[in-house]
Amino acid sequence: MEHTPTTENKENYVSLKFKKPKPLYIAIGVAVLLILIALFFAKGLFVAATVNGNPISRFAVISELEKQGGKQALEALVDKKIIGSELNKKGINIPKEEVDAEIEKIKAQVTTQGGTLEMALAQQGLTEESLREQITIQKKLEKLLADKIAVTDLEIDAYIKDSKTALPKDMKMEDFKKQVGEQLKQQKFQTEAQQWVSDLTASAKIKYYVSY
Repeated sequence: MEHTPTTENKENYVSLKFKKPKPLYIAIGVAVLLILIALFFAKGLFVAATVNGNPISRFAVISELEKQGGKQALEALVDKKIIGSELNKKGINIPKEEVDAEIEKIKAQVTTQGGTLEMALAQQGLTEESLREQITIQKKLEKLLADKIAVTDLEIDAYIKDSKTALPKDMKMEDFKKQVGEQLKQQKFQTEAQQWVSDLTASAKIKYYVSY
């Protein structure tokens, strides 16, 4: 005898046949889909290259770079952090116009050599932003160490005499002495700045979590 489903059975059958998926499963499915889409459109974030279909991860590239120059890079970052923190404590500020003027000088020098600033920066793996940062730090250090890197006329005259440097053609003695003075100032700056950073590093609390 054929059994006719009751209204109650029909409702149970329908509810089982068209049972709605749980919200959690929907959320997981959407998340997985979004991750797959992100991986497809942002391969460069995870994969640096593929060789015959075999991927080379960016992590592998970074690991190789760390082996080659990780120690020097880390020391440079440590020094940068120490220098930046100390200069901020001193409250030394450099006007944007002063940095702009220095960049214009560099542009002029590069132009006389038949190049451009963009090309020169690209060859060194730098950007104009990083150049500005370097110039700003140097200017701050020059102000901080002003008393120690000052050059007197006696020092300039002594250098010209001892080095027996001849006055270049078509250059006035005043301009020549100014040029020599800048060279001596930069020599002093390099010495004093290195000593200053060395003293700061020696007194800083640095903890290394990796070794190269």
